[in-house]
Amino acid sequence: MAKKPKKQQQSGGTPATVALTAAGVPFTVHSYDHDPAHPSYGEEAAEAMGVSPDRVFKTLVADVDGALTVAVVPVAGQLDLKGLAAAVGGKRAAMADPALAERTTGYVRGGISPLGQRKRLRTVLDDSAGLHETVCVSAGRRGLEVELSPADLAELTSAVLAPIGRA
Repeated sequence: MAKKPKKQQQSGGTPATVALTAAGVPFTVHSYDHDPAHPSYGEEAAEAMGVSPDRVFKTLVADVDGALTVAVVPVAGQLDLKGLAAAVGGKRAAMADPALAERTTGYVRGGISPLGQRKRLRTVLDDSAGLHETVCVSAGRRGLEVELSPADLAELTSAVLAPIGRA
């Protein structure tokens, strides 16, 4: 009898890892010591894991025409707010109030995951994710990342893929 592929055990038990485990998708957890003095959460994660910043994606919460929207873009670049608005059929986008983003997602800034959010928000994933076999996103707290296929990330978040990142 053939063995089933072993799913990665969850580490930390965040809502993101719980959601991944429940969905049955393969993922890898990466943990590192977070340095509060580091100027960029995403770049710190890439450095700590030894992964290209093009494969590590940050989760940002924006307000598009009054509706909170999640943007998932490479840490190596920035979010194109006009592109985000266009991707969801909106006119204007601005970064959401950090306290509102934290309350709505259930995560703290620098640890917001696109997975397992308290309130499911519409999500847009930068189309550059498709260039990689796997990408890393926050697992729900600073110092914890999950690595998974971009297809699984898009499916689990019902994400629209669009060019929303810029260098």
